[in-house]
Amino acid sequence: MASPQTLSESDRQIVAWWAADCAERVLGIFESESPTDSRPRDAIARSRAFARGELDAEGEILRRFIAGRAAREVTTPAAIAAARAAAQAAGVAHMGAHALGAAAYAAKAAGLSRPDQVDAARDELRWQLNRLTPEAKAALRRLPLLGDDTTGPLGPGLLSRGVLAANIREIQAGLK
Repeated sequence: MASPQTLSESDRQIVAWWAADCAERVLGIFESESPTDSRPRDAIARSRAFARGELDAEGEILRRFIAGRAAREVTTPAAIAAARAAAQAAGVAHMGAHALGAAAYAAKAAGLSRPDQVDAARDELRWQLNRLTPEAKAALRRLPLLGDDTTGPLGPGLLSRGVLAANIREIQAGLK
């Protein structure tokens, strides 16, 4: 039986667009440190292509790690988080819960890039929630709450701790 974190392909296509929007908002943070590395930008483009039905999940399963490797090539925490947001957006083709990971990393990147603005991450989360279409909101509501299912990204891993977990919980609370 598939994990409830997977979502149907049509739901993944719906939330892939939103995840790409979230990651794209912080892409400049990564590109300011590594302007010639196109892996995160390519991951966002692939996420949008999947959302349009131009790429299939099977073909994207292995490629979803490419943008994540870009995070190893930068040094600032904000740029690392921005690259991981793009990688999570690319992962939506495989599992819908990665959309929450993309948003959580994007909010983390926004907060880290503007340490003098105490509400930077919260403002980013607000923007993300306001950007959700009714269809994307409904699809994300089908995901289990963070920590309720251990068979995917919302289980006991990186997304379930610290600021990422707090960001995901805030997003999930805002879906009501």
